[in-house]
Amino acid sequence: MKSIVAPSILASDFANLQREITMINESEADWIHIDIMDGVFVPNLSMGVPVVEAVKRHAKKPMDVHLMIVNPERYVEAFHKAGASTISVHVEACPHLHRNVQQIRQLGIQAGVALNPHTRIDALENVIAEIDLVCVMSVNPGFGGQKFIEQTYQKVRDLKKLITTTGSKALIEIDGGVNLDNAKPLLEAGADVLVAGNFVFSSVDPKGVIRKLKAI
Repeated sequence: MKSIVAPSILASDFANLQREITMINESEADWIHIDIMDGVFVPNLSMGVPVVEAVKRHAKKPMDVHLMIVNPERYVEAFHKAGASTISVHVEACPHLHRNVQQIRQLGIQAGVALNPHTRIDALENVIAEIDLVCVMSVNPGFGGQKFIEQTYQKVRDLKKLITTTGSKALIEIDGGVNLDNAKPLLEAGADVLVAGNFVFSSVDPKGVIRKLKAI
C-alpha cells in the first residue's frame, strides 16, 4: 500500500483558505489534516468547529482532525458533525482513554490516538486493538515548522511491532517535520500516513511536493 499523504492546513494561508483547500483537492493528497489547539494542552491557539465546518464545504477529501486539547470528549461530537472523518485525541489528555476511543467509534468514524514525543508506546497496549490510527508526534506539539525528532524512527519500529503482535489494524501517522529526507525511512520503519504542513505550504509548488511524497 502506498503512503497516505495528509497536508496540514495549520501551515496554510488562512486568508485564502478556500484556495488552499482547492489546491489539496486537485493534488494527489489523500486526507486534509486539521490541527485543533486550545492554548491549554499546547501553548498555542489554532482553529475551532466553525473553521472545520467551512473547510468541509469545500473539501473533497477526508478530514483528519487532530485534537490537541484538554477534555476532548466535550467536543468530539461537534467536530464529527462539522465533517471529521477521523478524530485523534492525545493519550496525555485522556485519563479514560478507552472511553474516549469508544466515544469516537460510536459516531461511526475512525478513532485515533496521538502520542507526544516523550510518551512511551506501551501506553497504548490495552487499547491498540480498538484504535484505527496512531498519530506519532515527531515534534513537540503546538507550533508548525519545528525540527524533526530523530528518535521517531525507533518509536515507529516499536509501534509497528506492537500493532503486528496484537493483530491491530491501526495505521501509523507521523506528524511534524516530515520532508523528502525523512519520509522514506519513516515509511520503511512502518509509517503509513505522512502529515506535512510547512514543507507543503511553504513550497512554490505545493502540488509537486505532495506528488513527490506520494511517489516514495
